[in-house]
Amino acid sequence: MRWENERRSQNVEDRRGQKGRARNGLGKSAGFPIPLKGKSGLAILVIVIAAGYFGLDLTPILNGELPFGNQQSQQGQTQYVATPEEKEMAEFTSVALAKTEDLWIARFREQGMQYREPTLVMYSGSTNTACGYGQAAMGPFYCPADEKVYLDLSFYQDMKRNLGGGGDFAQGYVIAHEIGHHVQHLLGVTTKMREMQSRVNQVEANKLSVKLELQADCFAGIWGRSIQDQNLLDVSDISEAMNTAAAIGDDRLQKQARGTVVPDSFTHGTSKERQEWFMRGFNTGSIQACDTFSQR
Repeated sequence: MRWENERRSQNVEDRRGQKGRARNGLGKSAGFPIPLKGKSGLAILVIVIAAGYFGLDLTPILNGELPFGNQQSQQGQTQYVATPEEKEMAEFTSVALAKTEDLWIARFREQGMQYREPTLVMYSGSTNTACGYGQAAMGPFYCPADEKVYLDLSFYQDMKRNLGGGGDFAQGYVIAHEIGHHVQHLLGVTTKMREMQSRVNQVEANKLSVKLELQADCFAGIWGRSIQDQNLLDVSDISEAMNTAAAIGDDRLQKQARGTVVPDSFTHGTSKERQEWFMRGFNTGSIQACDTFSQR
C-alpha cells in the first residue's frame, strides 16, 4: 500500500509509555499476569478479544505488567522510546485512520447524516478505558462507551510472527475493522444486537456476535475498495488482507490453541467467513451488501 505521502489523522492519542493500572476495592493491584506465549496464550487471546469489545471489565485476570516496547526512566518519569520500525507503524496507523475518516464522512453525508470521528489510542502494554482495563493481549478493540479504538502496536508484530498475517494493508484492515465497529455504534446496529442477545441463550448470542464481527469485516472491505479507487494498492495487498482474515478466524485460533474447534463458541466467524465478507465489501463498496444480520 502506497501511503507515505497521504494525510495523517489528528484523532490519535499517544499513551505509549504510560502504565494503566487495574485496582481492587482496597486500592491495590488486582489479578495476575496472563501468559502470552504458547497454546494457553492463544486460548486466552480468543476469549479476551471478544470480551474486551463487549465492554467487560477484565481487571481480575488482566492485571499483569507486560514489558512491551522500549522504555527508559528519566528524572523519575517513564519516557517511551520507539524504534524506527515502530515509528513507521505509528505513521501508517495515522494514515489508515485518516482514510477511514475520509470514507465514512462521505458515506454518512450521502445518507444525510454526520459522521462522528473516533479517537485511536496507541498504548504500550496496558491502559485504562471506559470499557474496563485494556491490555495488549486483548488485541485491538473498540470501546463504544468512549468511542475510541485501542491499539498496542506490538499487535502488528504478533500478527505477523504468531498468527501468520502481516503487511501494511493487512494492518490497515485491522484498523478499518475496528472503525467498522464505530460505524455500527453510530448506526445503532450494536445497540440493536445487544437487545437481541438479551433475549436468547448463549449459543444464539454468540451467533449474533459473529454477525456483528463479519459486518465489521465487510465495512473494512469497503475501506479497502476506497483505497483501491485511489490507486494506492500494490499487487500483494489483497492477499495480505486475506491471509490476515484467515489467521484470525475463530476456527483457526481454536485449532491452534487447543487442537479442537467448537463452532457454538465462535464470536468472530471462521477464516472463510471473514475472508468472504471482507471481499463482499471490497467488491461491492456497498453498505447494504454488508447486512450480515439478514443472512442465515
